[in-house]
Amino acid sequence: MIDVTEFKENLGLETIPVELEKLIYFQNHISSFENFTKGFGVFIDDKSGLKTWSNDENFLNRLHPFAQANGSGSFYVIWDDGTDKNIDQMPVAVFGDEGGVHIVAGNMKEFLHLLTYDTEISVEFDQAYFYKEDEEYEDEYWESEDLGEYLKWVEGDYGLSPIKNPDEVIKNAQNKYKESFDQWLRQYFEW
Repeated sequence: MIDVTEFKENLGLETIPVELEKLIYFQNHISSFENFTKGFGVFIDDKSGLKTWSNDENFLNRLHPFAQANGSGSFYVIWDDGTDKNIDQMPVAVFGDEGGVHIVAGNMKEFLHLLTYDTEISVEFDQAYFYKEDEEYEDEYWESEDLGEYLKWVEGDYGLSPIKNPDEVIKNAQNKYKESFDQWLRQYFEW
């Protein structure tokens, strides 16, 4: 179980997005880690994954890792883009275990919508995307155990139904934030 106070303290934040706080509650009390959508789980992170990219304090202070993205070591972060917007309106990025770094959602609500697709994100050097083999997903047993509970929760709390094309959310977020995110990252490393 994740303690919300410890989660906030670990990130050095007084507040976290309400959507994220509710997601932690959902994970703690309604579902179990990794049972409501493939490869995903909120975690408390000491930024050790980020430190493999850069130890610069500005880099570390503006990125807030909050969840694993897949089973191979990729993770999601909230990026404080320096525009003084509320944390729930900050973009979400994925840091891939193979080296790719990409904006995937414009805010936390868009991110929650991506999770309804029920598959791990693929993170390559030049892109991040969700992919399903149609034949695999016709089998009802392939679905995550608690996906139904998650879908009820996001529809009830946020009016979100299962996403049909997650790449559209990623594309829209990229159109809005990719250029500024990439420019900001280049201060700390070239990829």
